[in-house]
Amino acid sequence: MPDPALMRAAQRGDPMALSELMETLLPYVGRICGPIALQDGPDAAQEAMIKILRGIGTLRDPDALYGWVRVIAVREAVRIAKQKRNQNMTTSPHEVADLPLPAKDPQLAVDIADTLRRLSPEHRAVLVLRDLEGLDEDQVSEIMAVRPGTVRSRLFRARTSFRKAWADD
Repeated sequence: MPDPALMRAAQRGDPMALSELMETLLPYVGRICGPIALQDGPDAAQEAMIKILRGIGTLRDPDALYGWVRVIAVREAVRIAKQKRNQNMTTSPHEVADLPLPAKDPQLAVDIADTLRRLSPEHRAVLVLRDLEGLDEDQVSEIMAVRPGTVRSRLFRARTSFRKAWADD
């Protein structure tokens, strides 16, 4: 958690504090956007960081910083991924998302990224929030602005699709 004095200075518009806060948040935003937006993860992270920078003054509770940032990052990652998918942009199978990988196996990273690429952005987002971030269904529901039942069904479909795509390889 960033220093409260740093947060207050950033909220007042202090350029040094804003810079330090953005440097602190960027890796976290990247870890969220990467698995959801895949090769467009850096674009999604950049868009999320812009929204965070513009909105930091509106954050009332500094303790809510990471939750607020998570919501922005997920929504931007899903938006960018949908936008790129709708533009029929193809993805490179050799790009690896920034995922926490068991045993740091590079081939496993490629396989996971390829399997995730086959899922919709909403399904990737649910998997990232539930299985990588460890959030419960109510928290995921709030972040994605959908009902808990929708989260459960998306999570079920995402896991089923992931298993099927994984088995097809």
